[in-house]
Amino acid sequence: MRITKGLIIADPWIGYILDGTKSWEMRSSRASHRGWLGLIRKGTGAVYGVARLIEVGAPLSPAEMIATFGHHRIPEHMIRSGEVAKWNTPWKLADVRRLSRPVPYRHKSGAVTWVELDDAAIDGVASQFGAGATVNPEAAMPLVGASRHDRFGSVDTVNVEVSERGRKLHIDIDWDDGKPHVVLPLKPSPSAATIPAPQPLTLPATTTLQAATGRVIGEVEVTEGNIANSHIYLRAVFDRFPADTIGGSNKATRAKRDLTIDWGGAEPVQTDLDGEKRFFRARGWIGAFYRSHGAKAGDRVVIEEIAPYRYRVSLRRYGSQGRTS
Repeated sequence: MRITKGLIIADPWIGYILDGTKSWEMRSSRASHRGWLGLIRKGTGAVYGVARLIEVGAPLSPAEMIATFGHHRIPEHMIRSGEVAKWNTPWKLADVRRLSRPVPYRHKSGAVTWVELDDAAIDGVASQFGAGATVNPEAAMPLVGASRHDRFGSVDTVNVEVSERGRKLHIDIDWDDGKPHVVLPLKPSPSAATIPAPQPLTLPATTTLQAATGRVIGEVEVTEGNIANSHIYLRAVFDRFPADTIGGSNKATRAKRDLTIDWGGAEPVQTDLDGEKRFFRARGWIGAFYRSHGAKAGDRVVIEEIAPYRYRVSLRRYGSQGRTS
């Protein structure tokens, strides 16, 4: 399987997609692409999974968005507030697969939604599906001796794209039965190669880590600017992080190692530190962290080390003692 495009998705939404609880990625416009794509965790410079974009729905009204929470996971209060008013177009995903390890890619300047993956990233993603990832064309289109239903299920529309890349002919097939989220698998011949499902990313269980007692390395006060711009000032505790997790001012000079941050969302975040601004470089999750706790200026972010290169952040209300949320 050769995937050449990646879609950038911020936390916590990409976490919900990867854990199987979110199947619609809400966007502000339609997309022409159909088929496989890489799932890029915003701010990390890496592909964390793959999926198929099978359909783009019509823009939804606020009432329709509230009624379809189970597909997109946007809370009702965010919809009613107008905060996500323009992100009302569902990009419907299927066959989501988490990579066993994130694959880095070269991020081109100006790319904010779609990314054309470089050859190293394409090969890195493909390698995690094994040698059997190339689908046998005869299995993909068993035209001889098979009925239309056997070939494609109860299909209404079949799109076939044929392109020549170098000396190889690439065939891309999309089918749509008009029913969102119903994926009709092909019926391969017994000899057809199959795509092995990758093992999930192996990380210590979040529930265990949440229960573990961490070593508090410090607290930092939340400001209005932090909340508005989705960042956490780390100046007061910066020297307490490992030196090899501190990078330069941009992604090209990122650190040798990442930290793993447990912040209470569906997925932990992997990020290095911006040594110039003294922030966590990946910041897509911080706005969700503040919103989920109802953070206000004067509250304090508590940072605990719970394992080597792994930290937990929590919020302590202004004026409270010894209590975090």
